[in-house]
Amino acid sequence: MTAQERRSSASLALIFALRMLGLFLVLPVFSLEARKYPGGDDPALIGMAMGIYGLTQGLLQIPFGVASDRFGRKRIMVIGLLVFALGSAIAALAPTMAWLVAGRAVQGAGAISAAVTALLADQTRDVVRTKAMALVGASIGLMFAVSLVLSPLLNVVMGLNGMFALTCVLAIIGVAVVLWMVPPEPTKHAEQAPVSLGASLRTAAHNPGLRRLYFGVFILHAVQLSMWVALPTMLVQAGLPKDHHWWVYLPAVLASFVVMGATLFPLERRGYLRAVFLSSVGVICLVQLGLLGIVLGTPTVNALGFVLFVFFCGFNVLEASQPSMASRLAPTSARGTALGMYNSLQSLGLFAGGAVGGWLVKSHGPQALFIVSALAMLAWLFVAWPMEAPSLTQSHAPKAG
Repeated sequence: MTAQERRSSASLALIFALRMLGLFLVLPVFSLEARKYPGGDDPALIGMAMGIYGLTQGLLQIPFGVASDRFGRKRIMVIGLLVFALGSAIAALAPTMAWLVAGRAVQGAGAISAAVTALLADQTRDVVRTKAMALVGASIGLMFAVSLVLSPLLNVVMGLNGMFALTCVLAIIGVAVVLWMVPPEPTKHAEQAPVSLGASLRTAAHNPGLRRLYFGVFILHAVQLSMWVALPTMLVQAGLPKDHHWWVYLPAVLASFVVMGATLFPLERRGYLRAVFLSSVGVICLVQLGLLGIVLGTPTVNALGFVLFVFFCGFNVLEASQPSMASRLAPTSARGTALGMYNSLQSLGLFAGGAVGGWLVKSHGPQALFIVSALAMLAWLFVAWPMEAPSLTQSHAPKAG
């Protein structure tokens, strides 16, 4: 990477980290603490408060991505972070569950993922883009693991409303990072003629390679979130108290980063990205079958820890390679739109995973959840099989304007 590519990757990964840390901190304690609010005795309302973030995020990723193509990435990122901060403030001051739902909905309306990943694609060459996307993915995975450790501690000190206030502060810090740390947008973005909304959407929707990635990111995140409907209970059954679950999550996440760095990047340079990608989809399918075997027997911490490590190895490879490929398949004039669709389906996958996963576990038990997840991964493998990995170019990094 050049110095500017390193700066872009680090600063944009930091924006993701600040935003996702605030989101992840509240999740481990949300369902318990929300019961203390007026209206918190309604499980459906608690579920709505948890899930509506993903719904509004999914609905607004495309408009934010289109806007970043037309008005500039950094401007849209600042607006989105301010909206996210406003939602966090509403949630921090919420007197009832209804207000908490409203705050979470406004948080989700700050849908900047497409603009951030599009800017990262603008500022990096093809040959290093997967590495840059992996840095963003690693920051998200690390924040997830850190939140599992910090959330119970912060909840004792400041409560749920205090953690939402902290989330607001982290979003404001994110605005400062956009303004003063992220390099200026490439000159070529300003020189491009505006593209109509309809043309951008058609370009992003009609590309067969992009459509495979859209299907895949929806399945991946639906399966990821649905797993966590059952995994905490399985760890408790294995004898690990809930306050110690990070003993399993954190080592699995960190070790998987090492494996990804040792496999994905060198194999991509040698032209084996398709093989690595399809193998990762197959690995996650096998993980679901492994979890099915564990839940049908007697869960153990060692078995669950190993399966989670294997899951994160496959998941991190796909998290890094999919947005990188999407950015290379999309024309620059519609890159924000294409990544908006990508991130929209990612968010909707999270929403669907939580809703369907919860229903499956409640109605048919965790074994049904893992069977359906395995079939979903198998369907993705079938859809992805004809894929061709985009070629890497050694073009110079775009110049900032």
